[in-house]
Parts: sequence; C-alpha cells; structure tokens
Amino acid sequence: MSNGSSSGISAVPMGFGQTARRDWWWVQPVAVFLGFSAFVIYATWSMFTPRNYYFGNYLSPFFEPELWGVSPNAWFGARPPMWPSWFIYSPAMLILIFPLGFRLTCYYYRGAYYKSFWADPPSCTVGEPRSHYRGENSFPLIVQNIHRYFLYAALVFVVFLSDDAWRGMWFAKAGGGTTFGVGVGTIILTVNAILIACYTFGCHSLRHLVGGGIDRLSQKPVRRDFYRCVSCLNRKHMPWAWFSLVWIGFADLYIRLCAMGVVTDWRIF
Repeated sequence: MSNGSSSGISAVPMGFGQTARRDWWWVQPVAVFLGFSAFVIYATWSMFTPRNYYFGNYLSPFFEPELWGVSPNAWFGARPPMWPSWFIYSPAMLILIFPLGFRLTCYYYRGAYYKSFWADPPSCTVGEPRSHYRGENSFPLIVQNIHRYFLYAALVFVVFLSDDAWRGMWFAKAGGGTTFGVGVGTIILTVNAILIACYTFGCHSLRHLVGGGIDRLSQKPVRRDFYRCVSCLNRKHMPWAWFSLVWIGFADLYIRLCAMGVVTDWRIF
C-alpha cells in the first residue's frame, strides 16, 4: 500500500520545486514577488527623493505626518536639529518605519513573502529548498511577534491619513484664506485613507484585541458589534492589503506628477 494518498501521490514532495500538481501553482508566488518588488523599489526611491512630494494642499501619504520638511505641512521646520549634516535626510525616514513595520509583520504579508521570496514553501504541496522548519521562535523571525505593537501605531496613522484627506478638501483662495472644494487629488487621498483604514481595522491582532479573552461575546454587546465589524473586514484582509498597498503608491505618484507639472489636478468644484 502506498504511504501517500489513495491516488498514490506522495504527501511530501522531495526536492525543491517537486510536486504532483498540474496547475499553474507558480503564478501566484511570482506575481506576489513582482508586485512586492515593484512597490519596495518605488517606495525606497520616493523616500530618498524628498522633492515634489506635495502640491498645494496635497501631501503624499508616504510623508504623512511631516514632522520636519519643506512643505507647508511640516510641524517643526525643515530638518531635525539633531540630524547629522553629512547624512541624507528625508521626512519619510522618520515615518515609514511604523506603517512599514506593520505591513512586514502582518499575518497575510508574512505568508505571502515567505512563499514568494524565501520559497518557504513556494506553494502548497510543493518542495522547498530546506529540509527543516524553524518557525518563528528564534531570531530574526521571532521579531514578527511585535506585530500587535505596530498595530497601535498603525491605528494612529489612520488618523493622520484621514487628516491628510481632510486637508485635501481645502484650497487656497486668491485673496487669502481657504475654500472648500474637491479635486482629483482630494478623491485619491480620501480613497487612500479609506483603504488604509479597512486594511488596518481588519487586522487579525485587532480582531483578537477586540474579542479575545471573552467566553461569551453575547454578554458584551459593544465588543460583540466591534468584533463582527472587524471580522467582516478581516474576511477580505488580502484584497484590502493589496488595494491599499497599490493605492498609496499611486497617490504618491499622482502628487509628484502634479508638482512636476506633468499632470494637471482637475477641480471638480
């Protein structure tokens, strides 16, 4: 009798890439690899190119909140006084660590880049290039356990990005002051804030934080309702993760193109 399934297929493929699967199992990990790589390259370039990252009342979400910078949105001036003069400075360098850390330690993203970049494993029932499983109990992967703490910072960034969208609704008047309006950039920044919020509020850790430690949620109606809301978003956590990732890059690109004069921001009203 075979040690595998009833069809005679071995349950554990031997050797890297070996599998009995006949479908295009490699398409998803390759697509994820290309998508992640493109975003990392663009985000790194944007972070170290602190020019054209704002346009009028629009501020790129990569640079939100702008603690130090050259745009009118900067909180404390152009450059941190403690920053070495010989070292390149970008407003995004002090900001991206929190949203980036939140995404890198995200439960969905872990599984995605483990498969795509480390082939651990490349897909279900496909042989991987290592013979043992280390898990996340030792360095460096044990650092993934701080995801719940990055969540707290990510929740604050939802507020910052919502404020970014709100500022995008107020345009300077010729005689001074501001007036309410909606431009293409306003819509882009608003959609960005919504997508980031849906991704963040659907976090597995937030779901546990809201509903964990309770035997009967029915006895806690407020937490029960929050748990249902988070669970609803959590069911689509992968689409929210990708939509928000692509859109934040698109929002940055749109604002840069406007600042460079390549694109004209159309005012709807």
